[in-house]
Amino acid sequence: MRKSLIAVTILASAACANSLPTTRLHGDYIEARTADVYTGPCFANGEVDLVGDLAVFGWRITEGNWRGVKLDGLGVVGVVKASATLGDRFRPAYPVKSVLIIDERAGAEQRLALRQFAQHMSKDLLQDIVRVEYRPISLTFQEGNMYSSVGTLKAGDLAEIATRAIGGSDCICTNEEIWYEPLTKLEYSVPAVTVAHRFAGQGLGSTWSSPYKRSAFLGTFHFQD
Repeated sequence: MRKSLIAVTILASAACANSLPTTRLHGDYIEARTADVYTGPCFANGEVDLVGDLAVFGWRITEGNWRGVKLDGLGVVGVVKASATLGDRFRPAYPVKSVLIIDERAGAEQRLALRQFAQHMSKDLLQDIVRVEYRPISLTFQEGNMYSSVGTLKAGDLAEIATRAIGGSDCICTNEEIWYEPLTKLEYSVPAVTVAHRFAGQGLGSTWSSPYKRSAFLGTFHFQD
């Protein structure tokens, strides 16, 4: 009798475990700001509090589920306007206003899951969302490899990032380093130069085009909870 009860308990526990929503995702990421992230102290000090308060960043989920909702192949993009230079160690960037762009292919449950995922991954940067848009989203790396430093993000006609590798001519003071870390937690990341970085949407009271800066990161992410 006791063995039967133990067997039933084990089966019930397994059934409950299998019914719990799972959160496990991995994929690609790209971001660009209006200040250099790969730079030397003299350039960083010349930009802080003047630029770097604007950014576009986006994820493409290669495979995974957010709280039981399958998100394979979908993307989500955040656009932010902060109160100071993002990543400045001496002055907080908050409050931050944001626009969220969700992959138009997503269904109702997936749209909510993508919003929750982006808010979780971006810490507090997407807590004050003033506008939500739905557009086709694509994020690709050259030859599928972020280490080429060549990537492209497009969110309809609203936002775009395109990058190239940092070359010798981009090291102006020869004292460059990664001055600001990426805006989200990543497995791996590399800095890059923006060929295009723009936002042309509504909601933030600002639109911009800020190419040809050492202001981008390409990366991969893995999240499990």
